Amino acid sequence: MSEPSIPPVPTLTGGRVRLRPLRKVDAEDFFALHSDLRVMRYWSHPPWTHRDQAAERIAQLERDHATAEFYTWAATVGTDRLIGTVSLFALNRTQQRAELGYALSSALWGNGYATEMVRMVVAFAFDSIGLSRLEADIDPRNEPSCRLIERVGFLREGLLRERWRVAGEVTDSAIYGLLRSEYAAQ
Repeated sequence: MSEPSIPPVPTLTGGRVRLRPLRKVDAEDFFALHSDLRVMRYWSHPPWTHRDQAAERIAQLERDHATAEFYTWAATVGTDRLIGTVSLFALNRTQQRAELGYALSSALWGNGYATEMVRMVVAFAFDSIGLSRLEADIDPRNEPSCRLIERVGFLREGLLRERWRVAGEVTDSAIYGLLRSEYAAQ
C-alpha cells in the first residue's frame, strides 16, 4: 500500500495580500527578510549573514515537503515579490493540529498585511484542511506580534520559560492557541 501524497502548497488570495508557494527565485527577498535585524529580533534563530542561507533554506523546504505535510507561503502585495512569509508546520493530521509562524518586511509593519496573511492561513487550516487547533509560539517581549495573534482570535495559554537560546540570549515563549470552534464563532 502506498503512502498518501503530500498536497501541494496552494495559492491563497485575500483583499490585498496574495500567498503563493515559496520559489527559488525568492532567495534574494527571502534573505532580505531573514537578515533584517528588526524582523529577526524575536525569532528562534539569529539573522542570516550569507545570501546562500536563503537558497539553502528554500531547497531544504522543497526536500522536506516531499516527505512531510507543511505549508510555507511567500506573501506578495501588488507585484509578485516576496514581502513576507507565513507557514503552517508541525502539522499532525491525527491530532488535527499545526503551528503557525509568520514574518513581514519591517518596512511594511503597521499596514495590516501580517494580520491579513495570518487570517488567510487560519481560514485555510480550518476550512480547507480540517484542522481543529492552531498554535503560535511568540517571544512575549514581541508585543506587536502578541497583539496581532490575539486580534485574529488566539488566546494566550501559557508561558514556557527559557525555551529558546538564540545568539547567546535565553528567551521565553508565550504559547497561543485557537480552536476551530472559537474561529467559527467569530
